[in-house]
Amino acid sequence: MATLSIPPDPNPNSDSNLPIETPTSPLLEEAIETEPEPEPEPEPESRPDQEPTSPSPPGSPSGENPNPSSQPIQTSLPSVSNLTTTSSQPPALLHLSYNQDYGCFAVGTASGFRIYNCDPFREIFRRDFEGGGVAVVEMLFRCNILALVGGGPTAAFPPNKVMIWDDHQSRCIGELSFRTEVRSVRLRRDRVIVALDHKVFVYNFVDFKLVHQIETAPNPRGLCAVSQQQGQLILVCPGGQKGQVRIEHYGARRTKFIMAHDSRIACLALSQDGRLVATASTKGTLVRIFSTFDGTLLQEVRRGADRAEIYSVAFSRNLQWLAVSSDKGTVHVFSLKINMGTTPNDRPRPAPEPSAPNAAPPLSFIKGVLPKYFHSEWSVAQFRLREGSQYIVAFGDQKNTIVIVGMDGSFYRCQFDPTTGGEMTQLECHNFLKLDV
Repeated sequence: MATLSIPPDPNPNSDSNLPIETPTSPLLEEAIETEPEPEPEPEPESRPDQEPTSPSPPGSPSGENPNPSSQPIQTSLPSVSNLTTTSSQPPALLHLSYNQDYGCFAVGTASGFRIYNCDPFREIFRRDFEGGGVAVVEMLFRCNILALVGGGPTAAFPPNKVMIWDDHQSRCIGELSFRTEVRSVRLRRDRVIVALDHKVFVYNFVDFKLVHQIETAPNPRGLCAVSQQQGQLILVCPGGQKGQVRIEHYGARRTKFIMAHDSRIACLALSQDGRLVATASTKGTLVRIFSTFDGTLLQEVRRGADRAEIYSVAFSRNLQWLAVSSDKGTVHVFSLKINMGTTPNDRPRPAPEPSAPNAAPPLSFIKGVLPKYFHSEWSVAQFRLREGSQYIVAFGDQKNTIVIVGMDGSFYRCQFDPTTGGEMTQLECHNFLKLDV
């Protein structure tokens, strides 16, 4: 079986926001042969839906579909155009996602995919497939390797396949094939994680070897998150029960289950170091932050009192803030009151409440009488958007800034005041689907 070499991070400790190079050259420096850091690998719980095909382009002898019952492999790759679309209408959006350091975001459209830089905002490049859409685009930091899944009215690739795309070569260099549609993909430099409706698969990136298979509760959104720090592989996904979260510590060969909510999990996010996980349920009123080490509930924040659909949750790099977007048209920023310790191996703990002699907390004399939302922690800052549209959020490179990207083609960068809070200040706004971007 062919192997796949992933370019190493030129500076893993940096959150550099350097622009990606032009499509005519590799997106990072020349790839260096590297072996992933060894970690204990659990045995698969059961056989996968279907073994992945050899990591080679579809249409080659090694890329033929071994299972005639699944969707046929295309006999040739769709034609790729590096030119901007000439249609008078922008293509329909199918997908939005940030890369691992939130410096870029990827857009899947009914005709291909596009990559944008967040700060400064600009389109980096686009790939248009003749007559083919992309429903999932997952970047690998800022290198030339991406994971694609076809979708839309006419899919560029079968929706049950993960295509590993090398943009330096402008072709697929590998694929993973399944019996059901792929809901999401997550990438690390050493792993490929694929989420289906009821399963999550973990593969080595070098040889596409299956190392773990997880059964989940119904997961139509493909909820899954993975830590990005080297030397520590932590994966979070829905558990086998409604409202349950499963945490896999691969280095320690340990599995932790958390009953996070009474309702189904609707959204989850993992801090980059893997020590914190934030979850929201289909009710959309509360977001809970847990320690992934022991499952301790560290903090609970309230988005609102009425039901809402949570679209995204994001931690700041310094783990002092949490951002949440929902269908209510408001992005909220919450202050995290968590003691992270002094070293990455310390267990997170709830921050102690500030103490003052002879002082009692407001309303403490009727605690337990008022409804819960009166003593919940509310957001520090807010930014108003169009209600009903889907937005995803991330923290920007500049201090106290938020980046917001919408399925309506909107891009916002705004700033909040950590002291006074309140309404955020809009710094810039763009429509990234405009043809002249």
